[in-house]
Amino acid sequence: EEEFDRDVAEDLGLLQFVRLRKHHWLVDDAWFCDRITVQGPGACAEAAFPCYRWVQGEDILSLPEGTARLPGDNALDVFQKHREKELKDRQQIYCWATWKEGLPLTIAAERKDDLPPNMRFHEEKRLDFEWTLKAGALEMALKRVYTLLSSWNCLEDFDQIFWGQKSALAEKVHQCWQDDELFGYQFVNGANPMLLRRSTSLPSRLALPSGMEELRSQLEKELQNGSLFEADFILLDGIPANVIRGEKQYLAAPLVMLKMEPNGKLLPMVIQIQPPNPSSPTPTLFLPSDPPLAWLLAKSWVRNSDFQLHQLQYHLLNTHLVAEVIAVATMRCLPGLHPIFKLLIPHIRYTMEINTRARTQLISDGGIFDKAVSTGGGGHVQLLRRATAQLTYCSLCPPDDLADRGLLGLPGALYARDALRLWEIIARYVEGIVHLFYQRDDVVRGDPELQAWCREITEVGLCQAQDRGFPVSFQSQSQLCHFLTMCVFTCTAQHAAINQGQLDWYAWVPNAPCTMRMPPPTTKEDVTMATVMGSLPDVQQACLQMAISWHLGRRQPDMVPLGHHKEKYFSGPKPKAVLSQFQTDLENLEKEITARNEQLDWPYEYLKPSCIENSVTI
Repeated sequence: EEEFDRDVAEDLGLLQFVRLRKHHWLVDDAWFCDRITVQGPGACAEAAFPCYRWVQGEDILSLPEGTARLPGDNALDVFQKHREKELKDRQQIYCWATWKEGLPLTIAAERKDDLPPNMRFHEEKRLDFEWTLKAGALEMALKRVYTLLSSWNCLEDFDQIFWGQKSALAEKVHQCWQDDELFGYQFVNGANPMLLRRSTSLPSRLALPSGMEELRSQLEKELQNGSLFEADFILLDGIPANVIRGEKQYLAAPLVMLKMEPNGKLLPMVIQIQPPNPSSPTPTLFLPSDPPLAWLLAKSWVRNSDFQLHQLQYHLLNTHLVAEVIAVATMRCLPGLHPIFKLLIPHIRYTMEINTRARTQLISDGGIFDKAVSTGGGGHVQLLRRATAQLTYCSLCPPDDLADRGLLGLPGALYARDALRLWEIIARYVEGIVHLFYQRDDVVRGDPELQAWCREITEVGLCQAQDRGFPVSFQSQSQLCHFLTMCVFTCTAQHAAINQGQLDWYAWVPNAPCTMRMPPPTTKEDVTMATVMGSLPDVQQACLQMAISWHLGRRQPDMVPLGHHKEKYFSGPKPKAVLSQFQTDLENLEKEITARNEQLDWPYEYLKPSCIENSVTI
């Protein structure tokens, strides 16, 4: 990293633009320019010209002075001409593509090398990403060799591969994963806290056969007390299962009913592994009082189903793909001078490349999902289509989502508590920036670039999502602020909550098996250790799950914490003061969460501001 100073003898006056070109010598080595600042003579204010782009080839970059400006209606204005040309050029570079029909659109790039240079990983990120993939592959190979001559007949045999990169919390999961209390806890504060909801009636799919009157009475009592909860995996019903190395895998669509005890513990009451169907109108119900291995296997089926929905619906779709839509629409519709571009650009760093890599390595034909996950081989795409059809605007906004699921004020719900606090802090930050530039609702309504950006997200990127509550225009400051808060929250806090838990909750494979190799049990008495081990992932699948959990869940070495980006896109003291207050609010929340976690046996770290990355980068 270098800085260059240049003295100019004459007074240049009030600068509006700086032009930048890199001379082409024998080798066209691109340079990445952060910004240019110009200090005038005497007491003249410093003028800043943000760049944060690659300078390469023979192109001349025209950098406007960094003060944010809304679009004007004066066609002769030099800034208006610049922003119109910039958008025209960007719309040729940032094009939409359909990866799979029925899913949100993506950046048009079949592989990472097709991406615009300014969206690529920088060298440190690229080297680390590729090195950890190789390190994970080496660890997998060593574990396979280590277990070649060993038995694989009981749960303790998973200890043979439970070494290498893992967290302290993963070790606690290893010790306690069979406990009903930890099973319930994960629905509230685990890797996927997004499915649980408070019951308002007994689910129609819960077919209680004769002889289960006592269970019905218990369920109805909890329902009346407001302490009955459910996790329904019906989205998986009918999804075709993978075939891995010639062996058929299996999927289920469980329903779990849980009760909240007065001490705040959430405990399972009954598990229905499959919904009723004509050939099985009253599926077997599994209870905590069943033979221990039968109950453990039923819980394993639930954990496998949670793995699928977590990774595909709540992680890939609701954070990665939504963030990519926001990123592409921002580059296509908002010029660099626009205040909303300046607000959002730090929160789309690296998102296009990590998603492109996912489409070529993780969920591609022959990718990780096909090799080890029960929804691989095409089922994952069908599941994503179903999830996309259910993706609502409210589901991306914690105040609405948690209210809809009946989880507001739930004791011990740490994800919910921290998510709401972060939503409030991000909302204050967004409102601070918006109110600097949009003093009235009619200014919002009259911004053609902003309105085009809104339509681009809802109608184009999210494929006509107005039917699911997404706006097609902004009519007020408050509506704009709410939408922008959703954008920043999704790209930062929500992704952190959903991504980071993989390292803790998935490293001990029996706690969250990526695939199941035998059909779900229909009887309880026949379940043996051989049934359990024959259902859980084999050595190769388990090693792959551990390696990928570490690769995706670990802290990134070039991680930028929420609100602490170094890029200075805004000029002037007022936006700087808003960002500074945002950072102060985050620091105060950090202290609160740290103090709380010191009192907990199971600290919840994923939404500590210092652990939240500023964009979706992994």
